[in-house]
Formats: sequence, C-alpha cells, structure tokens
Amino acid sequence: KSPTAVKSPTAGVGTRSATKEGEAEQLVKDAIDIGYRHIDTAMVYRNEKEVGAGIRAKIAEGVVKRENIFLTTKLWCTFHRREKVVEACKQSLSTLGLDYLDLYLIHWPCAFKEGDDAWPKDSDGKVITMNVDYVETWKGMEDCFKLGLVKSIGISNFNSQQIERVLQAATIKPAVNQIECHPYLNQSKLIAFCKERGIVITAYSPLGSPNAIAKETTPAPLQDPKLQQLAKKYKKSVAQIILRYLIQHGTVPIPKSSSKKRLQENFDIFNFEISKEDINTIERFSLNSRAKGILTIHLTW
Repeated sequence: KSPTAVKSPTAGVGTRSATKEGEAEQLVKDAIDIGYRHIDTAMVYRNEKEVGAGIRAKIAEGVVKRENIFLTTKLWCTFHRREKVVEACKQSLSTLGLDYLDLYLIHWPCAFKEGDDAWPKDSDGKVITMNVDYVETWKGMEDCFKLGLVKSIGISNFNSQQIERVLQAATIKPAVNQIECHPYLNQSKLIAFCKERGIVITAYSPLGSPNAIAKETTPAPLQDPKLQQLAKKYKKSVAQIILRYLIQHGTVPIPKSSSKKRLQENFDIFNFEISKEDINTIERFSLNSRAKGILTIHLTW
C-alpha cells in the first residue's frame, strides 16, 4: 500500500474555468456551506489564490477545520524537471495561503518549455515542449511528499502504459489518477486497470461538455434523451443521474458549477441508487469521445 494512499470524499467540486474576479472564492465558500469537503484546483487555472481565500474564510468562520478539507492542486507542465517540482509546489502553497496539500498531481504527462508563459508557443502557434521524462517528474513529486508539503501524490491524464512506467520507477505509488470521465467516455478499462493497482480515479468533466461528442449531431450527455428518460424514472436531474452513475462506476466525480443551486443539486446524489440494469444501459452509451482541448493527447487505456 502506498504511504500516500487516499480516502477522498466521494464527491468533490472542480474550479476549472472559475476565473472571473471573485468567482472561485465564492464557489468554494458556497460549496463548503453546502457540505462539500473535496475541492480541486490547479496552478494553470490561475485561481489558487481565490480557492485558498475561500477555504481560509470558512476555517476562520468555524464552519470547517483544515483537516476536514481535502484539497487538490496540480503541477503544471512548465515545472517538470525534478528540481523544479518542489519549487512549483511551494509556489502553489504560498498562493493558496496554506501549509500543506492533501493531494498533488502531475497535471499532464508532458513537459513544456520552462518560463513564465504557461503555454509557450513557437511562430506557428504550436506549444513548445521539453524533453523531460515524466518518471523524473514523479521523483520530484516524491520529494514533495518527503518534505511534508503534501499528504498524497498522484497523476492526471495518464494512460495505462504511462502509469506502468511510473509504477516501475516509483518508491511511492500514485494514489490517484484524475481523468476525463462521463457517460460518453466511461473509461472502463482504465478504471479497472487502476483499481487493480490501488489507484483511485477522479473523474473530471463528469457532465461532459459541448465538445465531448462524436459527431455534430450527437447531443452532449446532459441533453441525451436516454439519460433524460432515466432522470424522469428516478425523479432526479440528468446531472444527478450522471454523477450517481460515476460514483457507482467506481470514480470520484468533481463537477464544476458557480451556481449555488447547481452545486446543491450536484451534492444531492447520496439518497438514491441506480439499478444494475440501468447502470448497464448507461455503460452502453460510451462513444469513446473526449472533450477537445488545447492538449491533443489521446489517452487510450
């Protein structure tokens, strides 16, 4: 068992794209008031300062204690050399205004040119990469744990071959792999692979996105007629059906919403269970389709 093995809360809240002034801080405050204790951010989201402020405000109010919060942030691609990892971790902690992280992840298994620009590009507009092995980066993550900066370490957007390489070189096993996962990309093989190795799966973009489609004519998960039928059957919203499915699927979903009403809705998923038959139905929805982002890394299992 990894010394950084985690038991994170079974649902969390993401903060990606919460970049308007005050948005991330209010999102975190609302989430904590509702009952969320698992909060996910990243250096590249540019909102660590507000996320930390939201957490510290609720601690100061006596709503929670620091040990009640499970906070995740991520190492960005411009800090992949081993000697840069601890530097980046300390920078995130300083920005957050906190003494330690509950979970620190390698955001992507690729290195970018170092410097102040998070997305360094050449004259053709292509991201400039560096030849740094993510196994070296993992050694830096282990350094963060040994220094007491983090309670657990993990990876994000790694496929099975990349995970195997890390495991072969690691003295501390990754506790978590955070991946895109939703009904149109159920990641069953990768989830099973990680489960066999004691690695927890965190599901980001759990409700899909407008681009998480196979064809222009294919609806996003929230508009899927079959999921809408299941929502009526269980007297729940489509989002609640998807999040409940992902929990029963063996993942920890981290949906993002700045709406307090939707945050509450996304949290109210522990008072029902989807039948095995309906779970099997949702399993058949998978289109192996992922959201299109700036990083075109195809994560086959």
